[in-house]
Amino acid sequence: MSGRFSIRCLSAAMTVALLTAACGGGQPDSSTPAATGAPATPPTTIESATAATVTGKISFAGTAPAAAPIKMTSDPNCAQPGAPPATTEAFLVGSGGELQNVFVYVKDGLGNRTFAAPSTPVVLNQQGCHYLPHVLGIQVGQPLEIRNDDATLHNVHALATQNAEFNQGQPLKGMKNIHTFTTKEVMVPFKCDVHGWMNSFVGVLDHPFFAVTGADGSFALKGLPPGTYTIEAWHEKLGTQTQMVTVGEKETKDVAMTFKL
Repeated sequence: MSGRFSIRCLSAAMTVALLTAACGGGQPDSSTPAATGAPATPPTTIESATAATVTGKISFAGTAPAAAPIKMTSDPNCAQPGAPPATTEAFLVGSGGELQNVFVYVKDGLGNRTFAAPSTPVVLNQQGCHYLPHVLGIQVGQPLEIRNDDATLHNVHALATQNAEFNQGQPLKGMKNIHTFTTKEVMVPFKCDVHGWMNSFVGVLDHPFFAVTGADGSFALKGLPPGTYTIEAWHEKLGTQTQMVTVGEKETKDVAMTFKL
């Protein structure tokens, strides 16, 4: 009896397993439409022969607040041999009013076009107890590689509101973390909970048309399809400005914006 009972139990168990598999039991199959959702819209192809460019310069009018010194004595590992004294980076203004670290991007005008995210990571480094760069842009779905180049503990704290807020400790030099944003957000502030003076800003967009002004205050948005666009410039202390521009096939147009306190 015990032998016949075991055979019956095994047969019943196999039958249940087969029925469960046939009915879709167990872990969901990520290849099924129910798991993956509706098919994604194919990325837009921009014809290079007709692509347009928006260039420009961002300026500051008046006397900019002077950079303040940063005291790093709380962590001797922050000192870099031969490095200049650390100062705040909120206002970096050239002799001619050129405004650095302004995030410039297409705010409106792309319609329902979609753009594939690059697989190459954007790097946010921590060096000399500073975030480098201070302002950067990235696409939704593109990897953000956060590095610790200091022989001390950093705590990477992204204060996102549209994306998920995250907080990652990096106690060792050479550590790296990869993060991917899921939706657009201008801007995401970053800070270090260990070193209160450390901050950075990341602009997250669902397209590649963005730039950060350099020391000369200039920017370029290349590869745009011809059309009419709202261009926005963002600065961490001075807020935002927008300007509309229309570009035709193979056309380049300049945009100038001036910030004041």
